[in-house]
Amino acid sequence: MATQTQSDKDRVIIFDTTLRDGEQCPGATMTHEEKLEVAELLDDMGVDVIEAGFPIASDGDFAAVNEIARRAKNSVICGLSRASPKDIDRCAEAIKPAKRRRIHTFLSTSPVHMKWKLQKEPHEVYEMVISQVTRARSHTDDVEWSAEDGTRTEHDFLCRCVEAAINAGATTINIPDTVGYTVPEEYMALFKMVRERVPNSDKAVFSVHCHDDLGMAVANSLAGIAGGARQIECTINGIGERAGNTALEEVVMAMQVRNDVMPYWTGIKPAMLTRASKLVSAVTSFPVQYNKAIVGRNAFAHESGIHQDGMLKNAQTYEIMTPETVGVKQTSLVMGKHSGRHAFEHKLEELGYHLAANQLEDAFVRFKALADKKKQIYDEDIEALVDEEIATAHDRIKIISLTVIAGTMGPQSATLTLDIEGRHITTQSTGNGPVDAIFNAIRALVPHEAKLELYQVHAVTEGTDAQAEVSVRLSENGRAYTAKGADPDTLVASAKAYLGALNKLTSKRGKEPGVENRIHSTDVG
Repeated sequence: MATQTQSDKDRVIIFDTTLRDGEQCPGATMTHEEKLEVAELLDDMGVDVIEAGFPIASDGDFAAVNEIARRAKNSVICGLSRASPKDIDRCAEAIKPAKRRRIHTFLSTSPVHMKWKLQKEPHEVYEMVISQVTRARSHTDDVEWSAEDGTRTEHDFLCRCVEAAINAGATTINIPDTVGYTVPEEYMALFKMVRERVPNSDKAVFSVHCHDDLGMAVANSLAGIAGGARQIECTINGIGERAGNTALEEVVMAMQVRNDVMPYWTGIKPAMLTRASKLVSAVTSFPVQYNKAIVGRNAFAHESGIHQDGMLKNAQTYEIMTPETVGVKQTSLVMGKHSGRHAFEHKLEELGYHLAANQLEDAFVRFKALADKKKQIYDEDIEALVDEEIATAHDRIKIISLTVIAGTMGPQSATLTLDIEGRHITTQSTGNGPVDAIFNAIRALVPHEAKLELYQVHAVTEGTDAQAEVSVRLSENGRAYTAKGADPDTLVASAKAYLGALNKLTSKRGKEPGVENRIHSTDVG
């Protein structure tokens, strides 16, 4: 809410593209149910505009955008489309159920993109801008137009296109740094220049969309705001193609903590940032960098003796914001095998989880099983357990039992039983090590040609009884699928992670024939 010191002219619109640009990140594909869950959280968190997907890309994308539009309570629901009439009409159809809806249509304007990507002359591109915005405006009065590769576009041509787009009905103008090439001073000057030179610039909101190829996405976005833009396009955890997008949590907290030099404000509820980060990490199986700003595991950790001494005397010596501000709870050891269902449910609420009744019951059963193996249950243990429960709730292939024989006298062997859509199937396989044997057993029960691109293990907490968290990435036909599995037994966690990725792969293959030909936006920004 605005205070006496906050005016509408300083209000920054948060446009979240986690479900569109973020999901294009190799390996970050989400299921339909996962997209709905992320969208619900973004809606509750105060995100102004949710770019829910690229409807013409696939039937799955269309269905997700359409259902998110149907369920949204507060946010504007936006779909992306290229310049073609078919794209725009499909996008309009997908967002139709939303109370508030936007079409985001884009077209390349830089010399290199026009020559090699579009293979069109500038005058042809100019006419396409007018026609695409006009068509989008015929469907909704909220239209955003993006000049793809805007930071490498000639200024005169950029200004002509922006003026034409606004005249045709665009209410938001996005000038993206599509390839992460610009620097803060340059980007700020670009917005000042366009807003000064374009006669009708006061009739549109200007938007920033930056990529992190040179590590300056957040700095560039904030510089664009200083240059007069009032919308930031960003993603949770900064996920996205190549080096990723502007991180939502970072720009929001930068404006809040340094409001003295950046006197802008947003409608985001900061206390939900950590939960959003964990949910997106769980459903995409993309780990958050430990030292990542705002939501990283070490963001509020202090190991240096000098730092610890200062913290004990006054937290402000080394913390510019409190952990509670962004929804971080202090780790506690109150849970154990004697904890009941009510205490478990209370702990989940404290950690920011709100599970359906069946998910809560399944999570509690797994918690009790873990408590029998582990003396001390840390918050991180519960988070790993629940995140896995969320990620695997709709899996059609699940592990029933696993026995592994390993040691110096190979070959190692694995006996594995899987539940495949209600049928229990068992096999025994050998391999060059226990993990190889497990994965061979899975391939025997679920034949596939996917390539293992990543196998990574780390401990959730300290100690020899710590849960192992394993990440696995499988690729097939140019598409990558990543999943995580957690268990006190590293080998069981490995099997869970592999099956998680395989479930995503087979689900996508089954629901979307020809998924390898799925259309991508070629990175609008």
